[in-house]
Amino acid sequence: MGRKFLVGGNWKMNGSLELAKTLVNSLNSQKWNTDLLEVVIAPPFPYLSVVRESLRKDVGVSAQNVYFEKSGAFTGETSTEFLKDLKIEWTLTGHSERREYFHESNEIVAKKTAHALASGIKVILCCGEKLEHRESGQTNDIVFAQLKAVADQVKDWTNVVIAYEPVWAIGTGKVATPEQAQDTHADIRKWLAENVSADVAANTRILYGGSVNGKNSASLAGQADIDGFLVGGASLKEAEFAQIIANANV
Repeated sequence: MGRKFLVGGNWKMNGSLELAKTLVNSLNSQKWNTDLLEVVIAPPFPYLSVVRESLRKDVGVSAQNVYFEKSGAFTGETSTEFLKDLKIEWTLTGHSERREYFHESNEIVAKKTAHALASGIKVILCCGEKLEHRESGQTNDIVFAQLKAVADQVKDWTNVVIAYEPVWAIGTGKVATPEQAQDTHADIRKWLAENVSADVAANTRILYGGSVNGKNSASLAGQADIDGFLVGGASLKEAEFAQIIANANV
């Protein structure tokens, strides 16, 4: 279907200026087919500028979060205007840690997503279920509710990438089997076809984000509806992230 594979690296609240430079140098030295593979990294906000200025231009840089107002008395928040000023092209929205620890509702995530898109910022929209939801057969109920909130506010999905991240497989060392991941990705694509449009379903990239590493990334990449990865801890390790990129460069 022509969906370009995307490997995203989310550094979360980790790193240092020295590590940022090390990881940028590693990416700058790697080779991959840019017609087939896109790479985007999400450093902590204080390092966005130095990373963007020193990183090769064909690698995207993403904020980890954004607010839904352009400016104002919102201490500690990040405006899309800041991102554009720094030439940052992407933001994450709805990461499970934002939902869990900062109590972001589906509606708040949708508002952030819609505002970012309207401001010209591309979005990696995260969705996913907890272990109790998976074990009780509620995966689709939870994920579809998260997506519906966004669909209610967003009509143009051109600049949206979905990242399916089973919460039970983030930072735990657990990982969905390739078949489990593929099943949910296929369900998400079917939901898009039925609730947004067939074109959006065919063209929207759906990433997998649950403890992806150098060992499991090749088998995950081989699944029909997995269009990339959102990598957490492994993106902070030069060799590991390079291996994931190499496995995806097919």
